[in-house]
Amino acid sequence: MAKASVLLLGLTLGACESLITKHVEWETIEPENYPVLNAVGYAPINAQIASDAASKRLMAIKASKLDAYRELAEQVYGQKVDGQQELANLVLTNNALKSSVEGVIRGARVVKTYPVGDDTYATELELDMEKVHAIYLSTAQPKRIRKISYY
Repeated sequence: MAKASVLLLGLTLGACESLITKHVEWETIEPENYPVLNAVGYAPINAQIASDAASKRLMAIKASKLDAYRELAEQVYGQKVDGQQELANLVLTNNALKSSVEGVIRGARVVKTYPVGDDTYATELELDMEKVHAIYLSTAQPKRIRKISYY
């Protein structure tokens, strides 16, 4: 009989729950501070595959910019490292290490592109995380519960 009473009480309270309505107020989450990330990318001029010096220089500028973006992606998302070792008769026969970076960088700003010496170009990028947060808020609109009112 006691089990039946508990079951009946549970069903009754569960039915009343659907009668209660609630209003949830949300607020956006604001970080305490915003860091500014910096990255520098380098590319050799003479190693570029082009027929004239001007084209090699332009290709090196683009390559140095991509290298700087890769460095920013490493700072934001981290770097994936895969390692592999092979043994034969307890002797190491092959040792391989591979790394990769994957991510999307939005809001980066080119600070400066300049030659370093006679054969290298460098590009400096800056990523203001406050700007990244504003971009994120405009697309994802993250929220947390501010207040719940039951009626």
